[in-house]
Amino acid sequence: MRSLLVRRPDLLYVLIAGYCLLSIALKILRPDSLEIDESEQALLSQYLLLGYGAQPPFYNWLQYGVVALFGISVASLTIVKNVLLFLFLLFYGLTAGVLSSSRHAPAVAVLGVLTLPPVFLLAQRDLSHTVAALFAVSLFLYGFFRALKNPPSLGPYLLVGVAVGLGALSKYNFVILPAAALLAILPEAKLRKHLFDWRVLASVAVCAVIVAPHAYWVVNNLGHATGVTVAEMKEGADSALLPHAIQGLVSLAVASLKGVALTLAVFGLLFYADLGKILRAESLWTRVVGRMILACFLMIALIVVAMDATHIRAKWLALFTALLPLYLMLKIDAAGLDSARRLPALLSVAGVLSVGVIVMLWARVFVGPMIGDYSFAHTPYNAFARVVRAQPGPPPVAIVADDRIVAGNLRVQFPGTPIILTGFSPEPERRLQAGRILAAWPAEERKGREEIPPRISALLQLMPVTIADARPTIVSVPYNAGRPGDVYAFAYVWADVR
Repeated sequence: MRSLLVRRPDLLYVLIAGYCLLSIALKILRPDSLEIDESEQALLSQYLLLGYGAQPPFYNWLQYGVVALFGISVASLTIVKNVLLFLFLLFYGLTAGVLSSSRHAPAVAVLGVLTLPPVFLLAQRDLSHTVAALFAVSLFLYGFFRALKNPPSLGPYLLVGVAVGLGALSKYNFVILPAAALLAILPEAKLRKHLFDWRVLASVAVCAVIVAPHAYWVVNNLGHATGVTVAEMKEGADSALLPHAIQGLVSLAVASLKGVALTLAVFGLLFYADLGKILRAESLWTRVVGRMILACFLMIALIVVAMDATHIRAKWLALFTALLPLYLMLKIDAAGLDSARRLPALLSVAGVLSVGVIVMLWARVFVGPMIGDYSFAHTPYNAFARVVRAQPGPPPVAIVADDRIVAGNLRVQFPGTPIILTGFSPEPERRLQAGRILAAWPAEERKGREEIPPRISALLQLMPVTIADARPTIVSVPYNAGRPGDVYAFAYVWADVR
């Protein structure tokens, strides 16, 4: 396979398609309990809204459409993510092909990006909006560099507008990237003229149409859109020993290093003999992409200082560290090196990392319980659902939960039943039909307290229901793939619609 890729580098796209299909298959073969982001998507797929809270809505809209067509299931949740991941890698490779005449450049770039932890690890473990934003990044890069390199044409400019619109609807910090791209071409006279092309107005118009509905929601819900992220960025600020600006910049530097260290190490080891030549090499496109990376991180640093942020996570920088493999590929190309000789080794490293992670995540579900390591995947929502269905009486017309993970998982187990989350679901009492409501929560987290959780109790009091039994029923069911005798406890009460 390694030598075949050298002879036919276009087979790379078949390999990444197979990688995404393997990821989908292994996810379906696991127990059907969901991780954090998956649970949220399962819950929110009930609604088509202009905004959902701290994250922009593009991924939610995609998930809503897929669920509307195919129903809610682990398959419909994981297919959306992996299709976006495939498109990210596809357009990333196409961008490399636009910027380089080398047949092997796209393979080097794509395999390089698969060595970034947010791509090979975090995206497979539990990311959603970031995966959509990565797709928008590669789509933007493809349209942007096509517009710069080819004769003037409306198509690439419109593609840039679409990409910026979708990116802004995927992650708010995406807007840093197009701003950095514009700054990066200013010093280049032959590229600067593109900023004054009339087609830029068409690009801006397309972008405005795409973002306008959500922008209207943001203006009217600014606290919901930014509050959670700002709070996370200021995490630990009250107990900081250093000034906030210094602590924030140090956190940014550490997060940046975590995001790129492995990729730099892989390229450094594979191209060790030519490092000097690569470092000295330069071209128009290395200058542009290098400035983009620098401008992105300078703008992030300014935001960190302006917001008094003290805590930056590596995954927040994924949209910008994704530029690094493209830059490294362009430096190798500018040095005139034949990357074909290193391609088999790069394929081996990227393959071990990417395929190894999805196999490890699958195997962990079955190996973890042997050492008492239980995760979200082991929580037995399916067994709890069987207990509920076995109860005498009609099935629930709605289910109330006070935790997004519980709510999302119960949506998968009761696909035709509305799930009401305390503090979120809009006017749930208007959706009630005649029948019974089930309120459920993990009893494991409330041992010794056999009362209804306060938020669920408060919500039920606002609804036209009568609680059948104020004393919750506790049921213990075996963990998914768990050791014999290991159980997880749920609690629930029934309420009758008045």
